[in-house]
Amino acid sequence: MADRVGRRAVGSAASRRASRHWWDADAASYQAEHGRFLGDADFVWCPEGLTESSAGLLGDVTGRRVLEVGCGAASCSRWLARQGAYPVAFDLSAGMLGEARAAAGRTGTRVPLVQADAEALPFADRSFDVAATAFGAVPFVADPGAVMREVYRVLRPGGRWVFAVTHPMRWIFLDDPGERGLVAVHSYFDRTPYVEYDERGVPTYVEHHRTLGDRVRDLVSAGFTLTDVVEPEWPDGHEQLWGQWSPLRGRLFPGTAIFVAHRPD
Repeated sequence: MADRVGRRAVGSAASRRASRHWWDADAASYQAEHGRFLGDADFVWCPEGLTESSAGLLGDVTGRRVLEVGCGAASCSRWLARQGAYPVAFDLSAGMLGEARAAAGRTGTRVPLVQADAEALPFADRSFDVAATAFGAVPFVADPGAVMREVYRVLRPGGRWVFAVTHPMRWIFLDDPGERGLVAVHSYFDRTPYVEYDERGVPTYVEHHRTLGDRVRDLVSAGFTLTDVVEPEWPDGHEQLWGQWSPLRGRLFPGTAIFVAHRPD
């Protein structure tokens, strides 16, 4: 596959097609690999294992309407429902939503599920109190500014938006949890997407890089006020590998950035 991986420009439509097909095909294996770590009804922000129950980044969600953006199997929404919130979970992938339905059957906790594109949300203006995502949607869209504007639109004044993504500095390193992943090889300022593609050159997986400043500008341009950027530290005793995340790398530099913002009153 080495000759089918590279960096090249990819627009919204091609990114959308690639993500939908990739996650439809990978949904079952992804859950088989990571489902125990994520839980069927827990809110885990990142591979470092930071949970919402310990971090409290969303505030008191009791009675709040919460939108989970790029929900995957929607474990976060089921946790929210158990805290007294009224979550709605959406994802681009029908395969991941199928995993969400299966988990709802196992837990007995069901939440509304919607298949939707984060760049064009099918929800009314000012219809949610909180929006959140743990690595959903934002890294996979060509126009993250559009996601910020859409989330701003569907939040009520005073609403909170919290999203976790791969820490931007990770893009300068290889995706290797070992020592090879400790050497900087890419420019931090190169926003060219990472692309995997088939024998016809059609993208099958796309991930878009933005710098820390880009993320802040997208939020502010959409109208949000940024209140915090959380960089979870790798905890002692956590030895599980998750792709490029590992104790070796996690103890030296951050792997996740969580942005906390709100729509002004």
